[in-house]
Amino acid sequence: MIPNIIFIAFLLAAILLFYKNVSVISRNIKIGKDINLSDNKIKRWKLMFKVTIFQSKMVSRPISGILHIFVYVGFIIVNFEMLEILFDGISGSHRLFSFTGPIYTILISTFEFFALSVIIACIIFLARRNLFKVKRFWNKEMTLWPRSDAAIILITEVFLMSAILIMNASDSILQERAVDHYVKVGSFPLSSLLIPFLNGLPTNTLIFLERFGWWFHIIGVLAFLNYIPYSKHFHVFLAFPNVYFSRLEPTGKMSNMPCITKEVKLMLDQTVESQPDEENSEEVVFGAKDVKDLTWKNLMDSYTCTECGRCTSRCPANITGKQLSPRKIIMDVRDRLEFLSNRNTRKNLINKKSLFDFIQAEEIWACTTCNACAIECPVNIEPLSVILEMRRYAVLEDASAPAPLNTMFTNIENNGAPWQFSPEDRMLWAEDLDVPLLADKFNSGEKPEYLFWVSSAGAFDDRYKKVIREFVKILTYLKVDYAVLGTEEIDSGDVARRAGNEMLYQMQAMMNIEIMNGYEVKKIITCDPHDYNTFKNEYPEFGSNYEVIHHSQFLQEMIREGRINITNGGFKNKKITFHDPCYLGRANGEYQAPRDVLNAIPSEKVEMKRHKSFAICCGAGGGQMFKEAEKGDKEIFIERTEEAIETGADIIATACPFCMTMMTDGIKYKNKEEEMKNYDIAELVSISLNL
Repeated sequence: MIPNIIFIAFLLAAILLFYKNVSVISRNIKIGKDINLSDNKIKRWKLMFKVTIFQSKMVSRPISGILHIFVYVGFIIVNFEMLEILFDGISGSHRLFSFTGPIYTILISTFEFFALSVIIACIIFLARRNLFKVKRFWNKEMTLWPRSDAAIILITEVFLMSAILIMNASDSILQERAVDHYVKVGSFPLSSLLIPFLNGLPTNTLIFLERFGWWFHIIGVLAFLNYIPYSKHFHVFLAFPNVYFSRLEPTGKMSNMPCITKEVKLMLDQTVESQPDEENSEEVVFGAKDVKDLTWKNLMDSYTCTECGRCTSRCPANITGKQLSPRKIIMDVRDRLEFLSNRNTRKNLINKKSLFDFIQAEEIWACTTCNACAIECPVNIEPLSVILEMRRYAVLEDASAPAPLNTMFTNIENNGAPWQFSPEDRMLWAEDLDVPLLADKFNSGEKPEYLFWVSSAGAFDDRYKKVIREFVKILTYLKVDYAVLGTEEIDSGDVARRAGNEMLYQMQAMMNIEIMNGYEVKKIITCDPHDYNTFKNEYPEFGSNYEVIHHSQFLQEMIREGRINITNGGFKNKKITFHDPCYLGRANGEYQAPRDVLNAIPSEKVEMKRHKSFAICCGAGGGQMFKEAEKGDKEIFIERTEEAIETGADIIATACPFCMTMMTDGIKYKNKEEEMKNYDIAELVSISLNL
């Protein structure tokens, strides 16, 4: 009777303590700004099952993914035996469910198989971390506590699973010796392998081992339950809601700032009256200075993070030695939350007053916004969201953006482009070409099927002007009904938004939409994936409704329809490798269109080691094109160019103006200008058609 009372008391104490710890975490998460993520419940449930139950993102790395599945499934299934242990502990019975006969034997045998799989997987994980020292587990943010936490979790699981096997083996021998209290249920395949090692022990010793295994497992599980809220292992609970409440929008879409929208509308239209915000009377903060300025989902992300480092291992800035680590960003958010709730009282945190004291400027400005971290995370955590909100604060509230970015902002405001060119020069790229202007066609009563969006790079970058000219030749060859805005076109604002200047972005967006809606534009073709992403995913919040087509998709469709048919083209003896643009691939999931275009050109194709969703960024996104790179071991574009060179390719094919610039610079840096060329896919098609 006394053991039962002790068991019940311990059980209740463990549950109450766990409830207290979880309540603190729940309160911390609710510090964040409100955001509605309750729409489309069916899609959310499907996503949760796909990502968490079926581990769809874990298996992108087969070895660690499969091992994790064994631990994940094993831990869940083995702990079903906890139900019997709980009932036995409360009632004083022994193997309460043994009355099910053969079914019971099958169940326990299955539990043992998974217990062994957990033991093996955990030992391999320990070896990967401590013997083979996989790089992502030894980044500088992985200090003594994060490494110790991982070791404690893995070792604890090994001991808990081992306790079950020892308990079952001792139990089997005690059954054979007809000891009172031990129900005759027979032995089980795996634990029976231990019987030869235990058979010679006295009965009292075996009873001690069986009881020790029983108590160790239950006390270990309950103690572990209360360790978890202080550990990265809390993801076993939060992974499910975190994935359920994932953003269902395209990866490349940034969140809008309605408070900015009101200001911009006032600036652009004096008839708009400012309405008081009745829902929130507190002073509005543009961006995030501290954790309370982030959303509750951002804060849930921080508690869900298991510190696996997959995000950091894919981050181009980190790969090339920059200070930025997406994992550290999330860990810093959690540390700040824990400090504010007095759960983390480390002395080195006392003088830190905001999130900017945890995350340095060098970290947030090293990001290329390539979305690799968001795509890679097994539980849909978004470090990029935190970085972008901090950039917004740095630009809009603190005026602390890097000087070159401020110059870029000024150029967009004054010239409608990131560079210091006159808006009147926007059509110089079209010299000697018969390029129709949308205004002329509209005024004559014509409504072209397509608006061809040239983009700032297409209008002013000397190298990309050539791409635009070749694509226009293709449009003319196909007799496509199109027109351009000419000097009416201004920058889309994408780079301003990614660099933190939300107000400038919204001004550009609203002015562009007003112009395009005035011409009743329905379809847009662009060669710029950044503008493609912005028009397709972000402009609709400001009243646009366009069908947006990247030029790779347009060319793909023309090839499928047979309107483009390349029989020779002059590239038959050339080897071509394709560099995936981040804002076409990861941001919008388009990997096939440019490859279909290249496959239509007679030539040899070869993929880089990192391609499609694993492709490394060229290094120009997120405003990096307009500033000096943060300190590191090498430039990102050099890393990518070296990877292209390793394929032995003669040509790097691109589909983005920024990628064109960076890959061209990379070829020059590596002194490969004679052996390797860089072409946009439009140029390859145009050359192949002898246009």
